[in-house]
Amino acid sequence: MELRQLGRTGLRVSRIGLGTLNWARAGGEQAGGPDSREQNAADQLKTFWEAGGTLVDTADVYGDGEAEYLLGRLLDGLVARRDLVIATKAGSVPDPERRVDCSRGHLLAALDASLARLGTDHVDLWQVHAFDPYTPLEETLHALDTAVASGRARYAGVTGFCGWQLAKAATWQLAAPGRTPLAGAQLEYSLLQRGLEREVLPAALDLGVGLLPSSPLGRGVLTGKYRQPGPPPAGSRGASERMAGFVAPYLDEAAGRIVDAVATAADGLALPPLQVALAWVRDRPGVVAPLVGARTAQQLAAALSVEGLSLPEEIRAALDDVSAPVHHYPDHDWSEL
Repeated sequence: MELRQLGRTGLRVSRIGLGTLNWARAGGEQAGGPDSREQNAADQLKTFWEAGGTLVDTADVYGDGEAEYLLGRLLDGLVARRDLVIATKAGSVPDPERRVDCSRGHLLAALDASLARLGTDHVDLWQVHAFDPYTPLEETLHALDTAVASGRARYAGVTGFCGWQLAKAATWQLAAPGRTPLAGAQLEYSLLQRGLEREVLPAALDLGVGLLPSSPLGRGVLTGKYRQPGPPPAGSRGASERMAGFVAPYLDEAAGRIVDAVATAADGLALPPLQVALAWVRDRPGVVAPLVGARTAQQLAAALSVEGLSLPEEIRAALDDVSAPVHHYPDHDWSEL
């Protein structure tokens, strides 16, 4: 698999990343007990590694730490630690009164707990999981500097920051020697969700921050599995009582037109729709590596087979057009509107 630089750093990662959110889900998409979940995780990691994948993304709150624990159990026994670029996150907390805690104390304690679950002395990319309006941003960013200076993290990034938040954080880190530049920013990005193109993408390109798109298949909708009338397919997110609300925003009429366009392009190229949708986002400006979170190794293998695919220019242009987000002032100069 082709490797790409993450932002303006020396870190190289595979241009498709493996997401582990599904590894630790109980019920719904991830059925079975601990043994079956571990076997599924092992099958996915082996499939990913054999395809040349290196970037594995997790978080301390995925399954309350279970995803990190599963990944740690598979290191060295299945895949050598040195062969992987491990990314994790901290800052989200299961507290209904305060969903985000990016204080220095919480972040550094969470990192130590992540390292213990992963069974490693460092992570390659440590990310702030969300913007915390109750903690001074410079305090949050100082925790990233401390983690890198101590060797517990090699690079740092953020997740879910909007345009002004990313610009402020990245500029602060570049403002003085000794601070750790932000290497990456993880946000949802797909043909069904192009909102980051308004302000996040320009900020990332200007400040040298690489984009790591999550949900690159539009929460599974761009695979075409929901095109047929009737109830959602058994075993899908849409059929899960817990996850149906996650999928619902992408099942409206506007999304349907985009999914139909992807299906038409896929038919013309004799490819599955998921390959067309994934290739589109993988090759967008500023994108380093979309993160694919599959339910099974078979689904993951289907996504990884996109490696040799480059969409024809006319197909890309047609998909750009049908999914184009609406820009208003001041996103674009008034004279362009």
